[in-house]
Amino acid sequence: MSSPLWICPRCGRSFANRNQTHTCAPLGDLDAHFARSDPRVRECFDRVVGELGPLEILAEKSRIALHVRMSFAAFQPRRQWLDGHLVLARRVEHPLVTRIQEFSPHNIVHEFRLTRPDELDSAFLELLHEAYDVGLQRHHPPNVE
Repeated sequence: MSSPLWICPRCGRSFANRNQTHTCAPLGDLDAHFARSDPRVRECFDRVVGELGPLEILAEKSRIALHVRMSFAAFQPRRQWLDGHLVLARRVEHPLVTRIQEFSPHNIVHEFRLTRPDELDSAFLELLHEAYDVGLQRHHPPNVE
């Protein structure tokens, strides 16, 4: 069973860890992130979000984060494409992945770029669901007492 989320008393955001380091800033307008983008960029984002279960969309100043117990994906809309990353608990190769950064053994960031919604093939959608499970912290072994 998961521990309860900690709610920051200043900004109201929820976190898996008490006193999680974060920027206490009000969230922005999601649509504003896409104001200067081709409509296909928003279609890519909407397709990603539509594939997942319940989550929070955090329209922060410089990115859009997808959050459940923790943030597991983030996006930066550009004029002609959608840059993003997924947090996975393992290293994975996929044609859309442009860079991989390993921050810890179970915190591996996979950067990608989407230009069209039809680029989201079944293998990438599986990675998206895997990242969602990381956000739910299902990748951690259960605590044994």
